[in-house]
Amino acid sequence: MSSFVSKGITRRNVLKASATAALFGAVNSAFPAGVFAETSGPETPKAILGFIALTDSAPLIVAREKGFFAKYGMTDVAVQKQASWGATRDNIELGSAGGGIDGAHILTPMPYLISTGRVTKGNLPVPMYILSRLNVNGQCISVAAAYKGLGVTTNAGPLKDAFAKAKAEGKEVKCAVTFPGGTHDLWMRYWLAANGIDPNKDVSTIVVPPPQMVANMKVNTMEAFCVGEPWNAQLVRQGIGFSALTTGELWADHPEKAFAMRADWVDANPKAAKALLMAVQEAAQWCDMPGNKEEMCTIIGGRDYFKVPVEDILGRSKGEIDYGDGRVVENSPHIMKYWRDHASFPFPSHDLWFLTENIRWGYQPADLDMKATVARVNRADLWLDAAKTLGVTDLPPMSRGVETFFDGKTFDPENPAAYLASLAIKAA
Repeated sequence: MSSFVSKGITRRNVLKASATAALFGAVNSAFPAGVFAETSGPETPKAILGFIALTDSAPLIVAREKGFFAKYGMTDVAVQKQASWGATRDNIELGSAGGGIDGAHILTPMPYLISTGRVTKGNLPVPMYILSRLNVNGQCISVAAAYKGLGVTTNAGPLKDAFAKAKAEGKEVKCAVTFPGGTHDLWMRYWLAANGIDPNKDVSTIVVPPPQMVANMKVNTMEAFCVGEPWNAQLVRQGIGFSALTTGELWADHPEKAFAMRADWVDANPKAAKALLMAVQEAAQWCDMPGNKEEMCTIIGGRDYFKVPVEDILGRSKGEIDYGDGRVVENSPHIMKYWRDHASFPFPSHDLWFLTENIRWGYQPADLDMKATVARVNRADLWLDAAKTLGVTDLPPMSRGVETFFDGKTFDPENPAAYLASLAIKAA
């Protein structure tokens, strides 16, 4: 079994992690040794998981199609397509007992929004656990072809004047995201705000499901959108727009999707949850092997999953990016990763950033106890236990430390308030 790339694990990081551990609490193994002995299998072989047609759902799909779920005793796992992130939320609220799902490929902030009752029916909390990150990097902000000549990249300065002119002429300037408070919403807002464009005042942010982004851009519904692949690549291939930037250019190796489940399901089925997690970890390792990229894209692009041509997925999965505006990168440093460089580990420090940004834009209350909320939802302890059972030896610290963004802003998980105070444009 492959183990972690040891990059970044230094004595300095370990010492920093020891300080951060006090913030998040000690990591304890949740399962006894030998839990997968022949006499002690999962409590149930069945689970129903949701996914959205985005490349970062690959570990869940591959775990099913390559037999990793079955390998660990989960012989009856369904991986069901969801129409939108709103549908994912609704089906998690229902749970499989109510005709919904037990867990999902999900935008990392959503388990927090659901657990705190911010986006649920009647604002009733539905406790969830984040068991794993599914990927880092791999999203894009794409812009309509009409703006191609302006040189828009991480620098959205030219759009500020163009959007202001359109607004002065009475046009509503729309930037599409996939779920309020989700990762794509936060990348779009960060990019706009860092360039002096207020996402609450200068543009309208609208919600569009990922598979519908290209069709909506085609009929001039929006000026820009943020989404994962393969939809940015498909936009370029159809000549409808261009990718201004990959989100890894905003924040290198940023966390993105998560594998999360209803807390009551995990609590009732701890061995089954560990089996699912081990399968997803093994699938993440498989997906990150260069020799498996074409097979991975063939699997997820098939009729049971995305229903898109393999060529719409493969290029960017290999780090080959045609931005659609003349820029072509053959070996992007911002390639989507599933396992390498700790991509699969759900760093609690990263969840603190997502909560801070959700407070910034009013999706979470300003008085939210972020540390306690992360401690309830983030189950890095379960991830570490599963990884150890798989034989992974190079284990990560609980924090990557201070994170730096493209505009020079820094986020120190030891002091989220200082980061929030440093931001000029915000709702909070």
